[in-house]
Amino acid sequence: MMPACNLTSNEPSVYTFTFDFNIGIEGWRGDFADYPEGDSVRMELVYAYGPMPENISKTRKGIRLAGNNLSDDLFMFITRRLSGFMPNTTYEVLFNVRFASNAPTEAFGIGGAPGESVIMKVGITNIEPKKELKGTYYLMNIDKGNFNEGGADMITIGHVGVAPTTTQFTEIVRNNSYANVFKLQTNSRGEAWVIIGTDSGYSGITSLYYTGLDLIFNEVRQ
Repeated sequence: MMPACNLTSNEPSVYTFTFDFNIGIEGWRGDFADYPEGDSVRMELVYAYGPMPENISKTRKGIRLAGNNLSDDLFMFITRRLSGFMPNTTYEVLFNVRFASNAPTEAFGIGGAPGESVIMKVGITNIEPKKELKGTYYLMNIDKGNFNEGGADMITIGHVGVAPTTTQFTEIVRNNSYANVFKLQTNSRGEAWVIIGTDSGYSGITSLYYTGLDLIFNEVRQ
C-alpha cells in the first residue's frame, strides 16, 4: 500500500513520505549488484523481510540485506517507486534512513574496515534502478558513483559503523542536510524511484536490517 503523499499548503510545495517496515514491506524490493554472474550463492546474498535481531526486539520486523563481499565491491540496495508529484518538476530531497548494524568502528578488516568501509548511499531517479548483466558482471543501470563517492544518481550519507565497542546489532540513523541535499527532476508522469544502498570496500559479510525511512521533497521554484 502506498503511504500518503502529504502535500502541505505552503509555497513551494512540500511532499513527505514515512515508511515503517515493522508495519510491512510497503512495496520495497531488494537486490544486489557489482558481482559476477553465478556467484549469488557463494556470496551468501540475502534479501528478506522478517523478524529483527532478538536483542533489539522479539516482535518488530525489518528488511534484511546481507552479503559476503567476495567481489571487493558489493552493492546491496532497496528501491521503490513513488508517485503523485508534479511532472517534470525539480525537487530537493532530504533522507532519514533508520537501520540496525552490527559493524564496529575503528576495527581492522580485509580490504577495508567493516564499518567505515561500507558506505551508505541514497538517491532518487526517474527510471527504475536495477542491476543489468554486462558481460559476466552485474552492474547498476544508474550512476551510483564509485565505492566511497556518490555519482549523478546517488549521494553518500555516512557508513554502517556503530561504535568501537559494538558486538551486537544496534539501531542507528543516517541522513543528509541542505548542505548535502539531493536534487532530481521528476519524469513526465510525476513519478520517481527512491534507492537506498551500501557500497562495500570490506571483504567480508555485511548484514543490515532496515527499519524505516523518512523523505521530504521540497519543490524548487525558479
